[in-house]
Amino acid sequence: MKKMYFLVAALCVATPALAESLPERTGINSVMGIAPKTDDFIQGVVWSDLFEIQSSQQALSEPSLKDFASKMIEDHHKTSAELKQIVSDNNLNNTLPVDVDESSQKKLDTLHGLHGESFVRQYREDQITAHENALSLFQRYAKNGDNPGLKKWAASTVPTLEEHLRLAKNLPQ
Repeated sequence: MKKMYFLVAALCVATPALAESLPERTGINSVMGIAPKTDDFIQGVVWSDLFEIQSSQQALSEPSLKDFASKMIEDHHKTSAELKQIVSDNNLNNTLPVDVDESSQKKLDTLHGLHGESFVRQYREDQITAHENALSLFQRYAKNGDNPGLKKWAASTVPTLEEHLRLAKNLPQ
């Protein structure tokens, strides 16, 4: 059992190599309502925005999804730009990811292979999950984040994410 604790502790310390802390990556922080570290929050936002934009670009060809997908692309480009500005204004010296994480890439690959109703169902499911995760990330950081600028921005972005989640749940099944 002590070896297990040592392994977990070692993985938590090795965050640069893992790119995201173990508690955030495994969902432990989310379950316990713990705010992510600033670097994890930034990385999570970038990955979320990239996934939303790329998956929604694929969805533009589906008539029943076009309006929602267009809104996701526009809104997530906006949050990406706002985040970049806050990172710069606060001298956070954070290198922002330029590609989605591995998990999101698998979802994008799956979507790419689907068409028609199968695509619509999977896109809806992915959007609900992505917005639930983003909402949790933003709410936790807004409540207990350690950077005042990011914390304020996270809080001001929560209503938009709540609206996105509501809209995602109303997509065709």
